[in-house]
Amino acid sequence: MAVTERDVLAALGRVRLPAGVAGLVASEAATGVEVDGPEVRVKLALSSSQPVAVDAVRDEASAAVRALPGVERVEVEVDVQIELGATAGPRPAPTPPTSPAWAERIPDVKNVVVVASGKGGVGKSTVAANLALALSSRGLAVGLLDADIYGPSQQLMMGAAELPSGDPSGKILPVSAVGGVKLMSFGFLVEPDQPVIWRGPMLMKALEQLFGDVLWGSLDALVVDLPPGTGDVALTLCQNVPLTGAVIVTTPQDVALIDARKALRMFHKLGTPVLGIVENMSHYQCPECGHVEHVFGAGGGRRTAEELGVPFLGAVPLDPAIVSGGDHGRPVVTDRPDTPAAAAFGELARLVVERMRS
Repeated sequence: MAVTERDVLAALGRVRLPAGVAGLVASEAATGVEVDGPEVRVKLALSSSQPVAVDAVRDEASAAVRALPGVERVEVEVDVQIELGATAGPRPAPTPPTSPAWAERIPDVKNVVVVASGKGGVGKSTVAANLALALSSRGLAVGLLDADIYGPSQQLMMGAAELPSGDPSGKILPVSAVGGVKLMSFGFLVEPDQPVIWRGPMLMKALEQLFGDVLWGSLDALVVDLPPGTGDVALTLCQNVPLTGAVIVTTPQDVALIDARKALRMFHKLGTPVLGIVENMSHYQCPECGHVEHVFGAGGGRRTAEELGVPFLGAVPLDPAIVSGGDHGRPVVTDRPDTPAAAAFGELARLVVERMRS
């Protein structure tokens, strides 16, 4: 039985863009279909302002058409149409959550604070772990969700010696980590050397389960360690959870600040408040002579915050104790609370609490 253009359009109509919006046909993303016997060619047009993963959409569309009887070969061409002025102009209204069930599944979590970075290697996970502990030391009930699915590390950094357990209801009980912080990480679910080779839809499903299928209980703050960059996980979370705000981590060097600006603008476009910028690895102070060396440059984080009109949340020094503590599950906030690094994280927590209450 020969496949028809109508068959192909029906298959494409069942493929939805990420975050559950209209299908490819209803959203007018399917702009062309050509059927040549067992061969099918599909043209899709996506806007640069649409929060989608192009590869994921292409793969889903191809799979849907290939499943039709009589189809042997499928080509899917995706044209991403750049909207002029997409990064300029006034800040848009917040994007309404597309799945209120996400927030409804954590009714006792008062604040969700995401820790993000424009690029990897700036110490985002270190900041997330120590921020969670500094908030806990102020008497708050705190949870830490490691949403960096490609590179989870919080199970190591937080000294979690046990695995999460199940609840009779089928939910997951988070691990009680150092400092009494409730911890859930994708690192608990995969072998340490096992790569996660997933595309957008699987990532979003995993994030939904980590967020909503865990019994977080009553929390004053849930700190979420996002993957670096501006990809699917950050977009999905912003669109499905009412976030208190984002903390953006950078180092002083220009190459990191460029990407930090991109992360900040992503949150602005999605209507997510930016709590401020943290400058990590700000400087190194010799413990013997007291000399201060700005290894990665000086003051870039503060200048960027001032230029972009967001708060500067402080500078965390470059301290070998931070590295050692992260590797051995003893974060500096609890292991060496009298150090300048611990004091910097404490000040960060104070400022975050102020903004949570404002």
